[in-house]
Amino acid sequence: MTVTRFLPHWLAEKVPRDHRESDAKFRRRRRVVAATSLAGAGMLGAGLSTKPDSPAFYGITLGTAATWLIGGLASGKLHLGWMQYGENLRRPLVTPVLLGVGAFGAFYAAALVAKRIPVLDRAISSILQYADQGSNGLVVLTTLANGAAEEVFFRGALYAAVGERRPIVASTGVYMLATVATRNPALVLASGVMGALFGLQRRSSGGIQAPLLTHLTWSSLMLRYLPPLFRDSAGGADTNSPSAAIRRSTSQSSV
Repeated sequence: MTVTRFLPHWLAEKVPRDHRESDAKFRRRRRVVAATSLAGAGMLGAGLSTKPDSPAFYGITLGTAATWLIGGLASGKLHLGWMQYGENLRRPLVTPVLLGVGAFGAFYAAALVAKRIPVLDRAISSILQYADQGSNGLVVLTTLANGAAEEVFFRGALYAAVGERRPIVASTGVYMLATVATRNPALVLASGVMGALFGLQRRSSGGIQAPLLTHLTWSSLMLRYLPPLFRDSAGGADTNSPSAAIRRSTSQSSV
């Protein structure tokens, strides 16, 4: 019995595709992917070690997006993918956006629980400080740029470089390992859940458009609605906790 038996047909069934490439191109793709994985993971960790709303933060995070994007495109040919609509194949559009909305709803519900778990509350709050204390335009730019670039690399180049042997598991595993560089358990957990979902979309559609649209939708909603949830924690919380310190810092910076 496989997990795909419990999934909707548009996520479980693979559309026809022919993505064969020569052995030489496949080996080259793997070399490029390996080098990009190491470089991107290092930059990802460095970006979240900088101060919020600092030139270093924006520079490194945009550099991380550029690393994923350039590495993905340089690895070889990528595909947008298709979805089955009745008897016809069309580019994925509405369904991936709706899936992103649904994923956000699930994460928002999980965040309500995470607020009550100190280690997750601290982990999520430490990430959200970059949104709370940053320039709105630049935060949106870096968030969406990294979301799009990650799909080009992880569900595009990396997925193709794995080959036919468990590409969803392998690509999600590498995605999580890259996120480990941030030393943030909440990000690692999120990368595992969403990486598996994006991988299923890549498997069914044969391309990156579906996971890219879902990723951008999910990221946009998380960026818009999650910071207020943790900013407006109950007044009875421990005022000496890291979460409270972040909220005090946010309030002071907005005066």
